[in-house]
Amino acid sequence: MATPALLPTEGRMPALDGATGWLNTEPLTTEALRGRVVLVDFCTFTCINWLRTLPYVRAWADRYRDDGLVVLGVHTPEFSFERDAGAVRRALEALRVTHPVALDGGYAIWHAFANHYWPALYFVDVTGRIRHHWFGEGDETRSETVLQQLLAEAGADVLGRDPVTVVGEGVEAPADWAALGSPEEYLGHGRSTAFASPQGTAPDRSHAYEVPARLRPGSWAAAGRWTVGAEAAVLDEPGGRLACRFRARDLHLVMGPVAPGVSVPFRVRLDGRPPGEAAGGDVDARGHGVATGRRLHQLVRQPGPVDDRLFEIEFTAPGVAAYVLTFG
Repeated sequence: MATPALLPTEGRMPALDGATGWLNTEPLTTEALRGRVVLVDFCTFTCINWLRTLPYVRAWADRYRDDGLVVLGVHTPEFSFERDAGAVRRALEALRVTHPVALDGGYAIWHAFANHYWPALYFVDVTGRIRHHWFGEGDETRSETVLQQLLAEAGADVLGRDPVTVVGEGVEAPADWAALGSPEEYLGHGRSTAFASPQGTAPDRSHAYEVPARLRPGSWAAAGRWTVGAEAAVLDEPGGRLACRFRARDLHLVMGPVAPGVSVPFRVRLDGRPPGEAAGGDVDARGHGVATGRRLHQLVRQPGPVDDRLFEIEFTAPGVAAYVLTFG
């Protein structure tokens, strides 16, 4: 990798006093981190964009730990259920996150950095100055070059190393950007923009919905009795269904039972048929799956050419909350 130009100073790393808890470490302070290069990674465990960057962050943490790098995750929840420290711990353990993570349930660290994005990377030198940032996916090679430069400034012999080789699997696999034609769609009335059930939304009360005979690309609809709250649509009776028309290799749904310890079986259909080879990691070829916790579920991963498809998911029991559809 080529040596980059001199990095500017973008400010100083804010205090971490607002953390509501810590994972994989004792509480850390900005002052205690002086003398180490710090990569601050803002995350939330249901975010598909963050999940696709995670293989790189893990690889950098492992590769440069002995050269003076500390990767510091800051988990700032997008949805209210992501404020639960136990849920965050279980999710990050499953994702093999072993570097320190500050729990930012009150958004104190988020606001201290004036951050607005998941994922967001802030690159901090050994004197505590922020020297670079990156929002979203992509730019991994440039990001590693910046890490090498900051470590080299501190005396580490790292300049010129080839970039890490990463192969993301499952939900961590890179998106098929060339085929991706659908934006994410939130299902709570607070952020939904493409709800197509002919009845319209009845916010915050139980209501019977129908799926229209035809769905426009990028739209979604519900069938059965649901309560559409600000964050999520919650199924009130068995047999409820969600449908959307999309164009993407992958389809994910952040969802799960509202009550702890409950399982909700579901069935997925593509264009009215079982997904077969297009089944995602959380369903079988017949489209059957079980939601046992609130998280991102991969329901479709198409192996062949991508075209407009009709996605449907039906639940055999009530009590499931559906938050957002994302694509890749």
